[in-house]
Amino acid sequence: MAPNTPAGRPGTLTPQEEEKLRKLWALTMKVFGVHGEEINGVETPAAAPVATPAATPAAAPAAEKEKKKSKLNVFSRHKKDKADKNGEVESTATSGTSTPDIGRLSLSTDDDKFGQTAEFKAAIANIPPEDLRNAFWSMVKHDHPDALLLRFLRARKWDVEKALVMMISTMQWRMGEMHVDDKIVKNGELGALEEAAKSSDAKAKKNDEDFLVQLRMGKSYLHGLDNAGRPMCIVRARLHKAGEQTEESLERFTVYTIETARLLLRPPIDTATIVFDMTDFSMANMDYTPVKFMIKCFEANYPESLGTVLVYKAPWVFNAVWSIVRGWLDPVVAGKVSFVKNVDELQKFVPKDQIPAELGGDEDWVYKYPEPVPGENDTMKDEATRNAIEADRTQIVNRYESTILEWIRAGTQAETIEQRRKERDTVAEALRQNYWKLDPYVRARTLYDRMGVINQAGQLSFYPKSTAAAAPAVAPATAPGRVSTSADDLD
Repeated sequence: MAPNTPAGRPGTLTPQEEEKLRKLWALTMKVFGVHGEEINGVETPAAAPVATPAATPAAAPAAEKEKKKSKLNVFSRHKKDKADKNGEVESTATSGTSTPDIGRLSLSTDDDKFGQTAEFKAAIANIPPEDLRNAFWSMVKHDHPDALLLRFLRARKWDVEKALVMMISTMQWRMGEMHVDDKIVKNGELGALEEAAKSSDAKAKKNDEDFLVQLRMGKSYLHGLDNAGRPMCIVRARLHKAGEQTEESLERFTVYTIETARLLLRPPIDTATIVFDMTDFSMANMDYTPVKFMIKCFEANYPESLGTVLVYKAPWVFNAVWSIVRGWLDPVVAGKVSFVKNVDELQKFVPKDQIPAELGGDEDWVYKYPEPVPGENDTMKDEATRNAIEADRTQIVNRYESTILEWIRAGTQAETIEQRRKERDTVAEALRQNYWKLDPYVRARTLYDRMGVINQAGQLSFYPKSTAAAAPAVAPATAPGRVSTSADDLD
């Protein structure tokens, strides 16, 4: 585990937090239909294939769903379940202690800002368990699976049921609404360029072109690190004009940027900084619709991803806008917003030599979009290699789920908690290494790959001098300045 890991993360949990995580995993395994079979007294999940990050299935057609295991079967009585004196079922299928039955969750609509309870119920009723499971493991990518669950727990103030609702509704959003992995990430920039050139569908063509327009102008871009070693996203508000790009392209661009930023995170750094550059901002640049979408993304679908938000050089006309936007924000998120008037105040958050000159800093760097290169995604055509790596990933996921089931069954026995955590950490590391082997086969290359920020095997160079070899690897926690980091050296 990397040094200086914040509280509420893998390796820094209190006993109470550890128990909350265990309970959320128990419920999650039930939703996914992972109960396993007993072999020599050990319950392990069946070796079901796991979808890759680029191939998460959408909801199956109705006819196909009828052939699949009903979602409600996950909540039915298993051979090890027992009924209490009132006839209620208490499940002990995967735990030495009782775990909450999903059919009996309270599903409170309190503090349900984005209607996620209704989305959760719809997902439970309409999406097969294996599809939700695939969506989850697709979202994990190079993350520690525990860390992903902990994001939802922290966001819901450690309320297990609310965290489950939030997480499952996010899975539905990713695969059914946004098609994050099977379209946005898989097709990428070159895919948009090629589709725009040949599409006969005017709407689709416009969406692809507008997606690329935002990349080319650098409406927002990822560059550098702040004082805490967090990757930064610079948003140039003056470049946005309401109605110039389609709503779909705005949402696609937003999700694409967030998903790419996720690739830049390495423990103990698990959040990013957003700098809203309000230089030359006027009301002509204000557009509340994409703002609302961005808020929903960070509060509902990418929880606990924001480290700080810096509003730089906001003019007086922005005061009225902020009074409205602040009312839409969760108080915790609103508390992360700081207004900085000039570069002297900005360098309290970012070293001045790492502030681009256009923001008044000393870094001689200007955003310039590197166009997609024909053939840069040809690796994705190598199905044989991809299938082999995917098969390995399926086995690793099954191993991780086995460790989860064993941990759930062991309950809160203090002497086993540390042992179980180490077991999960070992498998999580194998999962991370597997992702970076799989990455070139499932993720289209981005401008940050072409710039040399993201390199082979997940190695990072936040301030590349060229697209050639990166500098020696160091962890952002120990060197928040101009660093190059390796995916294999940050543990």
